[in-house]
Amino acid sequence: MVVALGSNVAGGFASSEALLEAALARFPEAGLPVLERSSWWRSAAWPDPKGPEYRNGVALVEAKAGSDSVLEALFSIERHFGRMRDVRNAPRTLDLDLIAYGREVKDAPRLTLPHPRAHERRFVMGPLAEIAPGWTHPVLGRTAAQLAASAAVGRDAEPV
Repeated sequence: MVVALGSNVAGGFASSEALLEAALARFPEAGLPVLERSSWWRSAAWPDPKGPEYRNGVALVEAKAGSDSVLEALFSIERHFGRMRDVRNAPRTLDLDLIAYGREVKDAPRLTLPHPRAHERRFVMGPLAEIAPGWTHPVLGRTAAQLAASAAVGRDAEPV
């Protein structure tokens, strides 16, 4: 399973990187052991580049629960770190996105798998290509490395 992590508001932490590390440390107690994780990447805020700069990364996670339960666990972790989901694309302490759940393809009101826009975002595909360059998108059939190279959103994303 692939989970993307992002932050551009550190909250009570010294930095967004510190907040992301703390969030990642909560994954195992939520039943989501981390198998591998990328380095942190920086990128301009999106869609408004005048906002605070983002830190992003990707984790490969093991899950025994179904995708809907995993989504709820990720939302719970977000809430623990002060995430408010009231304004779309607003600055945020923590953003956790379920990018892919194995080869599952799903289009439901609360969850679309694979994530419908992740393949367009270098700040997701770049970190994923760092740790799993051969990961293949379940619908597009392209690898993480190929998608990172062609991603149109967040072209400025680079490892910190």
